[in-house]
Amino acid sequence: MVIINAEGAVFGRLCSYAAKQALEGNEVIIVNSEKAIMSGNKADVLAKYKKLRAKGGFSQKGPRILKAPDRILKRGVRGMLPDFRGGQGRIAFKKVRCYEGVPAEFEKKEMIKMKVQMPKKYIQLKELSERL
Repeated sequence: MVIINAEGAVFGRLCSYAAKQALEGNEVIIVNSEKAIMSGNKADVLAKYKKLRAKGGFSQKGPRILKAPDRILKRGVRGMLPDFRGGQGRIAFKKVRCYEGVPAEFEKKEMIKMKVQMPKKYIQLKELSERL
């Protein structure tokens, strides 16, 4: 079991690391998902996700992006997996769990913290989900 603390971790790097661990057969638990960051200009990131969110619906075809930060992060991990609909990717995706905050059962366990240099322009997933 791999427990990852997403606080201050860059979204894409975190997702690719989690996907790789899941493909290796490890159960992956990501905590503090609302504190992960997306690098880039805030306005550009918000525009991209608002466009994706507006695309879904009953009458239109397209992806439906959820608002909750843990769901956004889990969808990012899904995008890094090969063929999440079946086969190896589906098995790996079932092993990934994302949580907002730290659940009581994982508080005292050892967590992996992603070491990255903070980008100059970024937006936290919590702020992104509030503005969608």
